[in-house]
Amino acid sequence: MAFWAGGSPSIVDYFPSEDFYRCGYCKNESGSRSNGMWAHSMTVQDYQDLIDRGWRRSGKYVYKPVMNQTCCPQYTIRCRPLQFQPSKSHKKVLKKMLKFLAKGEVPKGSCEDEPMDSTMDDAVAGDFALINKLDIQCDLKTLSDDVKESLESEGKNSKKEEPHELLQSQDFVGEKLGSGEPSHSVKVHTVPKPGKGADLSKPPCRKAKEIRKERKRLKLMQQNPAGELEGFQAQGHPPSLFPPKAKSNQPKSLEDLIFESLPENASHKLEVRLVPVSFEDPEFKSSFSQSFSLYVKYQVAIHQDPPDECGKTEFTRFLCSSPLEAETPPNGPDCGYGSFHQQYWLDGKIIAVGVIDILPNCVSSVYLYYDPDYSFLSLGVYSALREIAFTRQLHKKTSQLSYYYMGFYIHSCPKMKYKGQYRPSDLLCPETYVWVPIEQCLPSLENSKYCRFNQDPEAVDEDRSTEPDRLQVFHKRAIMPYGVYKKQQKDPSEEAAVLQYASLVGQKCSERMLLFRN
Repeated sequence: MAFWAGGSPSIVDYFPSEDFYRCGYCKNESGSRSNGMWAHSMTVQDYQDLIDRGWRRSGKYVYKPVMNQTCCPQYTIRCRPLQFQPSKSHKKVLKKMLKFLAKGEVPKGSCEDEPMDSTMDDAVAGDFALINKLDIQCDLKTLSDDVKESLESEGKNSKKEEPHELLQSQDFVGEKLGSGEPSHSVKVHTVPKPGKGADLSKPPCRKAKEIRKERKRLKLMQQNPAGELEGFQAQGHPPSLFPPKAKSNQPKSLEDLIFESLPENASHKLEVRLVPVSFEDPEFKSSFSQSFSLYVKYQVAIHQDPPDECGKTEFTRFLCSSPLEAETPPNGPDCGYGSFHQQYWLDGKIIAVGVIDILPNCVSSVYLYYDPDYSFLSLGVYSALREIAFTRQLHKKTSQLSYYYMGFYIHSCPKMKYKGQYRPSDLLCPETYVWVPIEQCLPSLENSKYCRFNQDPEAVDEDRSTEPDRLQVFHKRAIMPYGVYKKQQKDPSEEAAVLQYASLVGQKCSERMLLFRN
């Protein structure tokens, strides 16, 4: 079993879909359907391969919607950060944050083009009853000791290094990720609509101050066409009759907009800290109480959840428990791979927390909760833009890490369509698991909730299960191929469940992950 040489394998308990559940999007009481598995542990590579097949985690529960049956088909969406350019509305959000930090300005009113809910709000939208049931079932099992004992007998255990905390400061501009951009935006004059704006047949209006400068410049030119004019230019007043020096016409980069320098007497200070999700990490442990209180405040105010449903058990289960095993390979990012809380500290207190997974090929957004008192800062949009910039930063060290996964795109749900505004982005074909630019998918989604995006009728799932007997099973404290395990089984429903699992996770994952069978 050489594929476990780097550490412990993924261990999962599969639960095929039996019923329909309440949908967290359209509120249909029996419209949502998904297959799921409880992940006792999972490698970051296995989870990367699973989300590239339409899976997604909520705590340790990993689920995959039954796309052609569920009421609101959920398509995995990813943004391409390396080509990302912030839109006009994105820039407004970033400028709003900068004005608040610099001068304490609080905008009046609300922006109509911003989503009402936080970004990445769908992680725990449905299947609560099922998840709770599985959590109770799986808590009663003592798999970890058995698996460790089995693996230790094969000498496969290895120690893992602790990931380091990463700190980003709003007033730290040292390493701007996109150098060479202009320090000020370029104004572009557009033709006004008929009946509005200046009369283009007449000379443009000029301020008296500009006219006085022009007169002074012309007078200096007459007195000394060379020397004094140069002195005039040196004071910072270029002649308007001569073409100015060439300036870059490129728009500001995302990093320029985020990390724009603040005055020394700025009203507020914002820090973004990346903290590993682990109670063994001192930073995570010391901030847990404040983070939990923020979660309760958010859930009650934004989602109208009853306070008694926002306990520490629920918070820990969904947002602090992760099956992902932390990994710090030498060719990976400095912070390592695994699950993290990206905490937004404003003047010494947490105002938002983005729950993210850092995987071999992407940063995957799990959830965001924030202080409703700061809703005017559009923290859902702002955190998404910070996470896109963070992905670009990680890409510098780890070249294959170049995507930002935003969870699920639900075209039939107006609240979830905003994810398509982060361009360029792709949707995952639910049949062949290839990525298709969202522009090519939208026309089909207008006609049907469920669509196959791959236009090639001959294309198939390249990683489909072709050799189910090679699937790995963990049974009675022993690891064996499914070909051996099935000879001991007589229940026909058992074979159907295992084959369904194999088809959903794909051949690669079925050979690496251990499927627990009781």
